[in-house]
Amino acid sequence: MGTFRGRSIRSFARSGVSAAFFCASVTAASAGAFGIREQSTQAQGLSFAGAASGSGGVSSMFWNPATVTMRPGWVTEQNLSFINLSGRITPEAGTNPAFARLGGSGDIGQGAVVPAGATSYQLNERLWIGITTGAPFGLVTKPRNTWAGEIYGRSSRIFSLAFNPVIGFKVNEWLSVAAGPNIEYFKLTLRQGFLSPINIDPANLPSSGIKADSWGVGFTAGVLITPLEGTAIGVGFRSSVHHDIGGQLILPGPFAALGGDVKAKLNTPEKLSVGLTQAISPVARINFGFEWDNWSRLGEINVLSNRTGGVATVLHLNYKDGYTYSIGGEYDWSPALTVRAGVAYEQSPINDANRTVRLPDGDRVNLSFGGSYRWSEKLTLNLAYSHLFVDKNSIVTRDNPLVPFVGTANGSADIVSVGFRYVFGEPAVVAPAPLVRKF
Repeated sequence: MGTFRGRSIRSFARSGVSAAFFCASVTAASAGAFGIREQSTQAQGLSFAGAASGSGGVSSMFWNPATVTMRPGWVTEQNLSFINLSGRITPEAGTNPAFARLGGSGDIGQGAVVPAGATSYQLNERLWIGITTGAPFGLVTKPRNTWAGEIYGRSSRIFSLAFNPVIGFKVNEWLSVAAGPNIEYFKLTLRQGFLSPINIDPANLPSSGIKADSWGVGFTAGVLITPLEGTAIGVGFRSSVHHDIGGQLILPGPFAALGGDVKAKLNTPEKLSVGLTQAISPVARINFGFEWDNWSRLGEINVLSNRTGGVATVLHLNYKDGYTYSIGGEYDWSPALTVRAGVAYEQSPINDANRTVRLPDGDRVNLSFGGSYRWSEKLTLNLAYSHLFVDKNSIVTRDNPLVPFVGTANGSADIVSVGFRYVFGEPAVVAPAPLVRKF
């Protein structure tokens, strides 16, 4: 038994690492600011309602690591989401006339594939280990190269990859806790038109840009309470991750010497997730969710020149905090088929005071549908679809007072996610999951 257990743990670790390398792909923001919420196909079908209380299956560990204790044995989930963003920025009166004649952005949205995975393994009656891999942050926006807002943005890319191993402990039959380190890679690439005394023709501006990356470490922690039969309450926390970003400021032609190596400090936002799952019949459940993201901690980011020690440029973010409220329900149509739907409202951290052409985000409504088909006792297939309705918003940017930009932004997104859950071998301890009896 000890040999089998050792081999199983090694296989578990390999499955988590393999999933992590699979996650190395382009990502696009679909939550507030440049956050990515697509970590669970099952939870997406509920607009992520109850994700912290286990509605997202094993992948709920992203929101609350204590949900690792909800399934016995060795279980893995892998998810793949395609995010199709669409957005256009139209210049309005108030934009510098020489740039306004260049017209709008065209469609700045870029389709992107977002993988995510989660695996849990039960060691004994009270102890579990697990790992999640995925991209908590991401952004891809790319307007036309020559357009009215080109000096404020020609392309923006943010890529991240996180490894989050956790340990979960079932204190008793109604309380579980878990925690673990969050190891995160963050990469930033920004490009924009470069206006200078020798390059003043708006239709022929060269580009400047920043490329930088960093590794950082934070943590996740959570609590899961099952006080009554059919009731699960979860609270999860993802800490901020501090990044000492290093990279290059790239300037064109004779200005290249003013660029070179740069550095900056960036702290990603904390996330607090609360979920409630309540059975309303033997075959139906209702889920509620709340998320708070501390985007206001980003403030303004000074990019420092390693050569001079001075400020090379400033990233004016100044985001507010983000809040998301969700409700969803699911129904077991048959022993093999479960259907679900949900709706969420998100108050974006981006508003008229801090909106830019790089990320013209706004408040949004997320409407979702999904289902699960139990192919066998070991294999379950998941499918979900979401449409994001984003408010029409205004942009007023005057970082360069000689070239103000005023415009309106329209956007939406369609998201399709597929995934599967697979149970390896037999459960180490045969017991219902989650345990909901209370002494």
